[in-house]
Amino acid sequence: MTAPTRIRTQSFIAHPTLFPLLLACTTLQAASFTFNTHRPTLTHLQSTASNYGYETPINIEEDAPRDIATMEQWAYNYGIQRCDGFELVSSQVEYGQPDVYAATSMDLPAGSAVLYVPEELILSSDKAIAELRSNAMQPAEKILKSINADSELRQYYLMIKILVELQKGEQSPWFPWLNSLPRYFTNAASMTPFCCLCLPSLMRKLAVRERGNMSRLSVSSIKLIPFLSDDFKYDVELCNWVYQVVYTRSVETEDGDLRIVPMGDIDGIYCDVPKMFNHGSDYTEIVTSFDESGNYYAFTSYDVPAGSPLRISYGDPTNPSFLFARYGFIEDSTPATFCKLIPAHINSDMEQLGYSENRMLFYINGEASQEVWDILLYQHLSGNAISDRRLLMKAHNEGDYDTKQMLHEKYYGATSQLLLNHIEEFLAQLDKLSQKAFDRARDINDHPRLPLILKHNEFVRQSFLAVRQMYFGY
Repeated sequence: MTAPTRIRTQSFIAHPTLFPLLLACTTLQAASFTFNTHRPTLTHLQSTASNYGYETPINIEEDAPRDIATMEQWAYNYGIQRCDGFELVSSQVEYGQPDVYAATSMDLPAGSAVLYVPEELILSSDKAIAELRSNAMQPAEKILKSINADSELRQYYLMIKILVELQKGEQSPWFPWLNSLPRYFTNAASMTPFCCLCLPSLMRKLAVRERGNMSRLSVSSIKLIPFLSDDFKYDVELCNWVYQVVYTRSVETEDGDLRIVPMGDIDGIYCDVPKMFNHGSDYTEIVTSFDESGNYYAFTSYDVPAGSPLRISYGDPTNPSFLFARYGFIEDSTPATFCKLIPAHINSDMEQLGYSENRMLFYINGEASQEVWDILLYQHLSGNAISDRRLLMKAHNEGDYDTKQMLHEKYYGATSQLLLNHIEEFLAQLDKLSQKAFDRARDINDHPRLPLILKHNEFVRQSFLAVRQMYFGY
């Protein structure tokens, strides 16, 4: 990654305001910020679904430039506030297009207000449904239900809302923000079918699911939306891009609303993560909140020194496969990763023992979680000692640690062999997949995500090697 370059250093808040650190639901007052006095009225943001024609389409080619400067001026004009020291920084990432992320050039004490976004600028699934849903949408929703995508109704209406605004071109009050969004993504939905074939089984399953979901939402039902012109609803690439915007930038609130916060959604720092605040796997610098009126706030969770990125958590750090599939980055600082042990059938006993992707872990220090050993023991006993399997479940459910430990010691030779077999088989699979990707790496123009896939496979490989070294000494 090349050295960051400052895009714009102007600050719109005279002094950051200190707030008590509240990690639960916190109401912060917009009056804490000094608003600009020339802010235009926001009533015209309540747009309609009428057809505005194909006026000024946004260039969504993957190498198209992003207009960050105009977006920043737009944010200022429409009342988005940010603290002294808050700046957007650009850097060239290892894979993909230049990255834009948030950082601070000043020391920020814990509880400092960093960013405020007024509710009127925030795109919301609740607001989109209220605005766009009507009897005329029933045929489209019927298609959505017929392809088992009705669970994605919130994302679907956010996609439609963005398409409506894109259709307005420069007449849309969100046009400068839309024109600042990334065009290049490295997540699963952006991968080619060949890329998916180079991924290990779990990641490949996630990738196929993401690509399938994008296809379902971007094709058939969109064509039945009566207030979109043919230029838009038949443009599959545009619909796919809108899908990426919604699924990588929206956040879910406690009441189930999905919201996209302009200016609160610029990219990450070390990878193509499409949000303003980079993902952090440990203690993150930023906590976000919505007040009772729906306004958005971001504030520091501890004393943040100058020069630091401003990060939030995008999800469970022990599930890097999901983070890669959804957001397109490798979380190589994760404390642990799913062990990739996937039984043919998972019964209620295994669930009681803790079988889940966020508990069946290989740690970066080489240790395997207790749940891994419990499941391996259960698998061995299921085919060799049913009475001891019953004893294992009884001891587990009653919290009888001594009995469980006795069983683990009794069968350690068998369970450790199962673990070694799993490690060796998975490493062999990874080597074949990586070789397949490497052989096609010369076709980088056709499969530009292959280098990142190779990096992902190597990260997983090193995790497995650490466990093998810990328990088997090689």
